[in-house]
Amino acid sequence: MTHLFPLTLLAAASLPFLATSAVAAEPPAPPVARKVPKETVLHGEKLVDPYAWLREKASPEVRAHLEAENAYADAVAKPLAPLRETLYAEILGRIKETDLSVPYRKGGYLYYSRTEKGKQYPIHCRKKATLEAPEEITLDLNEMAKGERFMSLGVYEPSDDGRLLAYSTDATGFRVYTLRVKDLATGATLPDAIQKVDSAAWAADGKTLLYVTEEAAKRPYRLFRHSLGADPTKDPLVYEEKDETFRLVVHRSRSRAFLFLESASHTASEWRFVKADAPETPWQLVSAREKDHEYDVDHRGDLFYLRTNRGCRDFRVVTTPVSSPGTDRWTELVPCREGIAVSRVDLFESHLVLLEREDALPRLRVTDLETGASHRVEFPEPVYSVFPEANLEFQTRTFRFNYQSFVTPPSVFDYDVVSRERKLLKRTEVPGYDPTKYVSERRWAIAKDGVKIPISLVFRRGMRSDGTAPMLLQGYGAYGASSSASFSPARFSLLDRGVVFGIAHVRGGGELGKRWHDQGRMALKKSSFSDFIAVAETLVLEKVTSKDRLVIEGGSAGGLLMGAVVNARPDLFAAVISRVPFVDVINTMLDGSLPLTVGEFEEWGNPRIPEQYGWMRAYSPYENLERKAYPAMLVKTSFDDSQVMYWEPAKYVAKLRTLKTDPNPLLFKVNMAGGHGGSSGRYDRLRETAFDYSFLLWRVGIKK
Repeated sequence: MTHLFPLTLLAAASLPFLATSAVAAEPPAPPVARKVPKETVLHGEKLVDPYAWLREKASPEVRAHLEAENAYADAVAKPLAPLRETLYAEILGRIKETDLSVPYRKGGYLYYSRTEKGKQYPIHCRKKATLEAPEEITLDLNEMAKGERFMSLGVYEPSDDGRLLAYSTDATGFRVYTLRVKDLATGATLPDAIQKVDSAAWAADGKTLLYVTEEAAKRPYRLFRHSLGADPTKDPLVYEEKDETFRLVVHRSRSRAFLFLESASHTASEWRFVKADAPETPWQLVSAREKDHEYDVDHRGDLFYLRTNRGCRDFRVVTTPVSSPGTDRWTELVPCREGIAVSRVDLFESHLVLLEREDALPRLRVTDLETGASHRVEFPEPVYSVFPEANLEFQTRTFRFNYQSFVTPPSVFDYDVVSRERKLLKRTEVPGYDPTKYVSERRWAIAKDGVKIPISLVFRRGMRSDGTAPMLLQGYGAYGASSSASFSPARFSLLDRGVVFGIAHVRGGGELGKRWHDQGRMALKKSSFSDFIAVAETLVLEKVTSKDRLVIEGGSAGGLLMGAVVNARPDLFAAVISRVPFVDVINTMLDGSLPLTVGEFEEWGNPRIPEQYGWMRAYSPYENLERKAYPAMLVKTSFDDSQVMYWEPAKYVAKLRTLKTDPNPLLFKVNMAGGHGGSSGRYDRLRETAFDYSFLLWRVGIKK
């Protein structure tokens, strides 16, 4: 088998602005993966997978193939090296390398993290009572990362008295977290190391840890109780979740009075509780699981407060007595409201704060629990993001949040819920940045079924709407997750070169509440794809950009979006950047041994059910590749990704190479030391961004 287009032709056709001398005389040919047909018969249809052998992670041949792909991508992109270095220097120049987070209070300490120039990872610290106190370093991830290729912090939980720190780290990229306990008074790490821990919480005594471990398929399913100094292998099993679609998380209430155990699937949840000062007593049920009933719980006084979608698809808030919780003893506090979704509830002694979504924007609503009066916190821009910060103190009249937008850098505020005054504590410093040079706006596209799809845009002031501007359009649209209009210092390297940036808030996400998610999953998943195409067509029609200037980007489930829309409308896009893409939908959802598969039957469906197989068969990118012209593509993955296995994009690229009838470049970059989000070090991630941006600029003809 030979590649349809030799690299000499590819170079001539695809490197329009680069001098001939800048291209290697005899660069390597694109890698060719051998075919070993594997047949699967499903519902009377025979599926042939010629590249299933790429799943053999330990195989030297597989590793050699992936390394050949990296070598090929580097060779094709070599002429872009000067541009990459320019981009990296620009991006780095907009970051204050030595910086400090806003300290938050927990117990008698102020906790914060800081970065130092030249160091990849944050240093976690605290001070006793006031900022004038001496600094204590709790964890220096730079020291912990020495000799490791990856470093990620999971659990970070100080005990109530502040003496001990429970923390977990992953040095693999595969989300394999080990829980440890550090004595912050002595600096010694205790011998209580526990493997494969997903979440953990302290009991009130500061000696007992509740923690959840994962099974082989990475589902958190068992809750254990550990006493410091005891043998972890003999820790008592408190609860085991038998249903493979449910996952466990252990929490501590903000009041510190209770421990909660949440068991949740994608469509239902069930919570248990025990007093934090009596962790050995039996756990009690808040409300038994029901089909399509999701709820969250927190505590205040003699009541539990629930955010629930029972009787309200977009959630309402109810209370129930701690002494006898149950759906027959609910009292409604915040009713169901048309067009407003309650995304989160933050509960305090005197008030609660709702994170709502309305008109595809996040809103904050504060309610006084004594008077019942409520008000909204208003924000000035047409598109923005609001995230609650660490609000760990129960007795407080302030609520801390992070506000940012495409134009406004991350800004941490303390909001006084009584006086309604907000105090800016910190706005991320961006050297050389002038926000007046940029404009953000909200637009709407009309989907083929008449539904309005929100679009968030940002561009440099003075952009002409004549179709000449290049554009980067992102999308995701899954799990009810909202794509945030957040600030990116790196993005201005595109905007300053005339690139428009946008987000298509397609169905399947959560921008317009739970119903928005419902309209883009299971049997309705194809709505996500048609929405994205409608957005792209609208932006071309309105002359924001043009087909030959439009680059699209998505990662993970957003990579599925990229694969589906490019199969449907390859003519609509100039180039595609697809990160850790979920493109082998049917084969992955047939394999219950893989992480996430069984739990995600409620998002995508189960291909062993004929009707649900039909949904997936209609859009799965891998099965629907065809012999035709495709845009230029940069596909990225990580060898140790535990959420979308590396072989999905590897198989996709191998198959696409045999079918594409165009001379456009198809590059496949494999991070051999990264996870689902790429590299863990901040400087390494900036270099990855510079690589992506250089590819994008190359494909729209911007030279420098």
